[in-house]
Amino acid sequence: MKTISVLFVCMGNICRSPTAQGVFRHLVEQEGLAHQILTDSAGTIGYHAGDQPDRRARQTALKRGVDLSDLRARRVRTEDFESFDYVIAMDRANYNDLLEICPPNHEERLHLFLDFAPHLPEDEVPDPYYGGVAGFDRVFDLVEAASRGLLQHIRERHFS
Repeated sequence: MKTISVLFVCMGNICRSPTAQGVFRHLVEQEGLAHQILTDSAGTIGYHAGDQPDRRARQTALKRGVDLSDLRARRVRTEDFESFDYVIAMDRANYNDLLEICPPNHEERLHLFLDFAPHLPEDEVPDPYYGGVAGFDRVFDLVEAASRGLLQHIRERHFS
């Protein structure tokens, strides 16, 4: 049985990428695909390594039925491009940082997350860290839409 692995990446790995991992993992579990699709998240900086996701991200996710409490921040590594089928950046700045460490011939694994939600007017998941709770709600909404599109893409490309 084929296994697909997905790594979500933002800057610090405490807001957007763990939210994306949690939402996508939850969706994958609901669809009965947890044994076929593996998830992780990381940051382009290692400042928060070992920390739980931001309290506001955990609270926003939990009130929508997604538990992020088991996740811990880590820094992305060049080897991740060999370990993961998909490396998903939350915004262009992180995409460009990832492109700098991407080994040759692995660029096709790198994607901008909201490319999987073309119906949305946004093309980047904004960083909610310096704002209020409403920013975390918006991030959750964007991540949820992109997660559905990513899952559909994976199903069509790898499981049909």
